[in-house]
Amino acid sequence: MPRAVPEWRRVLFLSLSFWMQAAGLALLILPEAWYGLTGQDYDPNIAWWLAALLLLAGMVGRIFQQGVSIWKEWLRIVAVAIIAIALAVILATPSPAAPLPATQATEAETLAIAVPFIAGEEGKRNRAYRDVGGIWTICYGSTRGVHADMWMSDQQCSDLLKIEVAEHRTGLHRYFTPVTISTRLPPKRDAAYTSTAFNVGVAGIGKSTATRRLNAGDIAGGCQALTWFDKQGKRVLRGLFERRQREKKLCMDGL
Repeated sequence: MPRAVPEWRRVLFLSLSFWMQAAGLALLILPEAWYGLTGQDYDPNIAWWLAALLLLAGMVGRIFQQGVSIWKEWLRIVAVAIIAIALAVILATPSPAAPLPATQATEAETLAIAVPFIAGEEGKRNRAYRDVGGIWTICYGSTRGVHADMWMSDQQCSDLLKIEVAEHRTGLHRYFTPVTISTRLPPKRDAAYTSTAFNVGVAGIGKSTATRRLNAGDIAGGCQALTWFDKQGKRVLRGLFERRQREKKLCMDGL
């Protein structure tokens, strides 16, 4: 007849404390792995709090198996709890220097800022031309269905720009968390991110540190990271450098 493992309660308790620590560590690593695989991030508060509590519970379980004074161990437990909670709060709380708007920007509000801003940055050519990569381009950098000898009026170029800016904004918003969209994207900041995405590409900005920082609550850090897209190859281009500075200024408005 099978017999119980000696000291099975102690073995089970030690095992649970080990797996709680392993789960806590996993909660610190998995969000980074998820971002690496999908390019999407989320508000870290839940992960940090759960990880801190699991790690603390695991440590408490290990401590209680040591044959030392219970009062000394309680003092250690309290000290560890204070440190773990303090770290969780520091790492999970957005910077207090970044005031958050009460409501999210509407598409119309953002486009009212982004369209003229991008128009001034891109420049307009009514007749089709080949860009530096040999691609037929027209108006404010549009390549959609463009062919040789194509010509568009100013109004047509303006209408096309509005459509393409709106598409870039919609695509970029798929990379933002609901909290970011509702509290961290007033019209000017939304326009700044949209402008950079219009120039660099939606995926390039959506998967960037600029978006990741914004999703984590680091608004100023996200605006600063927009300025990193100022190179062609490894060379910083003066025109891109100056444009990114203007986008950063637009992004920081209100902070």
